[in-house]
Amino acid sequence: MRSAARQFGTSMTTVGIIGAGHIGQALAQGFVNNGYDVVIANSRGPETLADFVAELGDKARAATAHDAAEAGELVVVTVPLKAYREIPVAPLRGKTVLDTNNYYWERDGRIAALDDKRTTTAQMLQEHLPGSTVVKAFNHIVAAEILTTGSPAGTPGRRALATASDSPEGIEVATRIYDEFGFDTVAIGPLADSWRIERDTPGYGIRQTREELEQNLARAER
Repeated sequence: MRSAARQFGTSMTTVGIIGAGHIGQALAQGFVNNGYDVVIANSRGPETLADFVAELGDKARAATAHDAAEAGELVVVTVPLKAYREIPVAPLRGKTVLDTNNYYWERDGRIAALDDKRTTTAQMLQEHLPGSTVVKAFNHIVAAEILTTGSPAGTPGRRALATASDSPEGIEVATRIYDEFGFDTVAIGPLADSWRIERDTPGYGIRQTREELEQNLARAER
């Protein structure tokens, strides 16, 4: 597996996004705003995204999930958890994958390993993508707030978001992306600990500073 830090260097220009729901569209806009090229896919076909990519402008195009995975030097997976096994594996080998997924059993159906707390959503995606570096990111912020609640580094009360990865380089990637979007970063640690920012935990879905997020992560109970 090649270094995520080397892969995500100054030459990195293209982000693949698999999933074009509210989170996927907000991230697509944010990446375009930050100067990246975006290749975005959904489950219904590129033609259904024509109007959206037209709004984003020349730096965005629609594609299949396989093509978005292949084109992206960094790739975001933002699909309903029940669909994670449909994410293409081969074109993501050696790449960093930002995982925004959450477990909503009402939508995804019951998943025994999660109900029994034997794994986390991010670990499930990592197992599906053994040759990729999976990084939990953007899973505990409302889509509408991704582009509206960021602020420059050093701003008093700057909002913080959490990340987790089994790779220190993966944490570095998320930290850089968060900063570009206007957020501080709190690193939880490995994917096995990412449950601390999953649904129904104290830090999930609320606006908080770095210190407040650290406290909420510590308060989380499995």
